[in-house]
Amino acid sequence: MKSSAIHQRGTVRTVQLALLSAIIFVLALTPLGFIPLGPINATTIHIPVILGAIWLGPAAGGFLGGVFGLSSLLINTVRPGPSSFVFSPFYAASIGMGGAKNALYSLLICFLPRILIGVAAGWLYRGLSSLCQKSRAWQTFASGLCGVMGSFVNTLLVMGGIWLLFGPVYAQQVKNVPYSALGGIIMGVIGLNGTLEALVAGVITALISAPVAAVLSRQRR
Repeated sequence: MKSSAIHQRGTVRTVQLALLSAIIFVLALTPLGFIPLGPINATTIHIPVILGAIWLGPAAGGFLGGVFGLSSLLINTVRPGPSSFVFSPFYAASIGMGGAKNALYSLLICFLPRILIGVAAGWLYRGLSSLCQKSRAWQTFASGLCGVMGSFVNTLLVMGGIWLLFGPVYAQQVKNVPYSALGGIIMGVIGLNGTLEALVAGVITALISAPVAAVLSRQRR
């Protein structure tokens, strides 16, 4: 009976990960992954990663972050844009002199920040929820805080990686500005886009996470 229950929980967890992975791809491939906020579009693709980390733990969050990175790689390879070399090794290899090195850099930017979204959000939620497990209001607050932090992790690491690893090329080919001006542009993206995306992620995560977490908790009993 015990092994059967463990197998059933494993099956349910696999289905949950598959559903969240499918949602990530749907958001990445459609306009549903972006919310217009004035002059910018705030991405929502990272929200299933954060929710999965809260519901299923940091390891699952890291897996879903990898799915997010994979979706980014595929989209930037199949539907390339001016900045696709940042996320696709197939285009990064053709930039400048260091082909293989640039391809490795693009994989690093594409996957590492997205994986760390889930890992960081999952561990933060575990730490915060352990402080007051029985308080629904506290869990809602903790979920929202995880949404904010997970979103900032993505923005800071992606934009910081672009600045450090592809700065001169990104300044010239994407922004058409001198490299000396790129730092200010990236800080502006982090300050404006990053803040708005973090607020959106925090609100949506807080609204969705606690009710679903309560249902999942009852199912595990």
